[in-house]
Amino acid sequence: MEENALSDAESGDANDEPTETDIMAAANKIVKEHIKLLHEYNELKDVGQGLMGLIADQRGVRIVEVQEEFGIDAQD
Repeated sequence: MEENALSDAESGDANDEPTETDIMAAANKIVKEHIKLLHEYNELKDVGQGLMGLIADQRGVRIVEVQEEFGIDAQD
């Protein structure tokens, strides 16, 4: 009887490990979340660049000058 209990416990541990399908589903969920966040970041960046363009037009200066004023590097 004790042997059956041990084998049941061991087989229970094997069932607790995630399957390849579980791992792939979790990975896909993470990738989708990252893509969503990148889209959101890009939209906000576009809005910011557009606003800096409006400021530059209003002042009659180049966008680079406005970026420098706000501490934004060309590679940001």
